[in-house]
Amino acid sequence: MLKPGDVVVVDFPGVTGVKRRPAVVVSSDAYHSARPDVIVGLITSQVASSIGSTDHALADWSAAGLRLPSMFRSFLVTLPRSAVGHVAGHLSDQDRLAVRAKLGTALAR
Repeated sequence: MLKPGDVVVVDFPGVTGVKRRPAVVVSSDAYHSARPDVIVGLITSQVASSIGSTDHALADWSAAGLRLPSMFRSFLVTLPRSAVGHVAGHLSDQDRLAVRAKLGTALAR
């Protein structure tokens, strides 16, 4: 079962079509037990671009199974679980907590 903080490879919908790319699971265990889908946030290796207030440069990107320095962007998509190719790794506690904080900044409460 997918867990919050899992780094997964997904078929991510974009402006120019579907692209296979890394993402991080942001939906909770409670959500997964009640729903057939998963909520993921974008992970990008385009770290040279400006980091906004809802982005987080991953400190432990290699340990999370990523090949390049990467950042989390608060760009969320709900996908069927069948769109998840495989689990590449898991965010460190430090990065997972930072992602949660950035999501709190991005979402209205």
